[in-house]
Amino acid sequence: MEMGTKVGEARTCESQSQRFKGTCVSESNCANVCKTEGFPGGHCRGFRRRCFCLTDCA
Repeated sequence: MEMGTKVGEARTCESQSQRFKGTCVSESNCANVCKTEGFPGGHCRGFRRRCFCLTDCA
């Protein structure tokens, strides 16, 4: 029997950026704004092209 650490799957959650203004057309700009909010990154999403910040779910 092998002993080891079980690795769980980390889910990613999204939170709409509070600081990003306007239509989200640049993924890198969105990610940079999210980093200033304390998130590891972000992306543009949805019909209205909003910036959503990404984080690991708790």
